[in-house]
Amino acid sequence: MVIFNKTLRVYIAKCVSGVLLSSLLSVFLSQWIDYSWSLISVVLVLSPEGTDSVELALTRIKANLVGAAVGVILLFTHVPAPWNIALGAALALFVCYQLKLQAAARSTLAAVIIILLHHEGANLWSAALSRVCAVITGCVLGLLITYVFHSLIKINTPAMNSEAVKKEREG
Repeated sequence: MVIFNKTLRVYIAKCVSGVLLSSLLSVFLSQWIDYSWSLISVVLVLSPEGTDSVELALTRIKANLVGAAVGVILLFTHVPAPWNIALGAALALFVCYQLKLQAAARSTLAAVIIILLHHEGANLWSAALSRVCAVITGCVLGLLITYVFHSLIKINTPAMNSEAVKKEREG
């Protein structure tokens, strides 16, 4: 049970840090980024595991950027919703597969949706630009938090593999 508790505590600390840092940045950058979309990107980049967390964060950032790029490209096509999101999801997943980023497929899908969702009457390009900035900001914050927790202060949380589960049941 100790393994799970440490992992959970570290993950909670990372998520709380992400929420607070996103909130703080939104005060200073509110004209360029939308807090809610930045926050979604932060939590998509963070992971509960400590092993390979920086590498996983980088993979998720790459997938987020693929999704954002596909979303922006689809804005040029003027395909109506929800077809644009469906097409964007298919294209982004295909690109992620080609780039071997399947482990971060959910991140790419979230980025596509973030970019392509917009309210009627809103300026399409300014909303898209704001959301791309929010995705990038969230990704950078997620990477920074992951780096601080796992590289600078070197918090290692063991993965819950089958051996750890067996030891927990026996102990």
